Amino acid sequence: MSERSGRQASARSVAFEVLRAVSESDAYANLLLPARLERAHLAPSDAALATELTYGTLRLRGYSDRVIEFAARRPPERIDEPVLDALRLGCHQLLTLRTPGHAAVNETVELVRSAASRSAVGFANGVLRTIARTKPDVWRQRVADAARTDEERLAELESHPGWIVRAFKHSLTAEHRETELEELLAADNEAPRVNLAALPGLARRPQDSELDAYSPIGFVWKGGDPTAIVKETDGAIRVQDEGSQLAAQTLVHAREVTAGERWLDLCAGPGGKAAILAAAAVASGARLVANEIVPARLELVRRAVAPAASVVEFSERDGTVIGDEEPGRYDRVLLDAPCTGLGALRRRPEARWRKTPGDVPELTRLQAALIDSAVKALHPGGLLCYVTCSPHLAETRVQVSDALKRHPAELRELPTQDVLQDLSVSRLDLAGDPAQAQLWPHRHGTDAMFIALLEKI
Repeated sequence: MSERSGRQASARSVAFEVLRAVSESDAYANLLLPARLERAHLAPSDAALATELTYGTLRLRGYSDRVIEFAARRPPERIDEPVLDALRLGCHQLLTLRTPGHAAVNETVELVRSAASRSAVGFANGVLRTIARTKPDVWRQRVADAARTDEERLAELESHPGWIVRAFKHSLTAEHRETELEELLAADNEAPRVNLAALPGLARRPQDSELDAYSPIGFVWKGGDPTAIVKETDGAIRVQDEGSQLAAQTLVHAREVTAGERWLDLCAGPGGKAAILAAAAVASGARLVANEIVPARLELVRRAVAPAASVVEFSERDGTVIGDEEPGRYDRVLLDAPCTGLGALRRRPEARWRKTPGDVPELTRLQAALIDSAVKALHPGGLLCYVTCSPHLAETRVQVSDALKRHPAELRELPTQDVLQDLSVSRLDLAGDPAQAQLWPHRHGTDAMFIALLEKI
């Protein structure tokens, strides 16, 4: 085996280990993979390969399963999970990365040998060689031809569950942009850029960095692992999606800040938006209460806001009762509501296979209760910024519409799109109701963040 093949084998082993943990233990790849990479001491290029193998395999699981079903002549449910995870990894290498067939097949078979029976080794070898004998474009055509509907074709080719495809289509239709569906699904399967935020007043972007297209505090990181710069600045520079940056800045820029204002981040974990609010509070003389009901997530908030902790008070309470406990106390409330997370499938690829339509009703009930609490917590004239990392209509436009119906004499919408355009470095292509803003990975290169500004009358 060549030195390069040995290094790749190590990258494959790390990827396979993470894939097994995702399948067996419901682990989160974005949390587990960095630890596994550090333990493996891989060279930067091999760490990058392990990352692509892990995330790419997870993103394309649905499509790979369809190809494997054709090649194995049995449904994925009838294949032992360790073998299936290895086949998915091999399939991604053969059909997407175009890895030479002998390398992808042989190394994947070795993974099966380490995790399954002798008969499984022969089975995996046969399936992978069958896949390798047919060109990737031919496999795509076979999958497309076998689909019964256009929706099923899109779901299988672009590796998304059908219910998520429908949810995205409905959301785009609300903007009269339904023709963008295929582009959106394809963008979900691409590796996102690494975006960082320089907390205003506490850090500066590196001079040679590529500035974000929209966020005035953001930049694109192209220097490999960004951990070093985060540590060097004690967290004043932090990894954060550009859409997340814009959501927090929308609340700050909605109107001029008066010294002494009290702000509330109602669901602050893991702390990225709270960090931006805290930095803005330092600059403007405001105070921030960062609330998070889950202790482990509250600890993440403490770390995130550490550069501006002097203006932050921490709270570990149920956000749905804060309005009753502190009525009319706050000038601004950020509600980054718990949601399906369908807007971050690029970064959390396993989520598309874990979430179900049955998750939506419970989440929307919680979102509604949190909105009602936020309204109570605001004093008249106060601002609410409602945010989700999901474009699902039930969590976004319908949720805001229902809130306005529940509080007809207390709430009014503000021109959210105008606020976003005013703070943005360059003009955003926004559509739909000007009181609400939906960001998209295919259109803006961000997570699919929904943002709505409301004022308590």
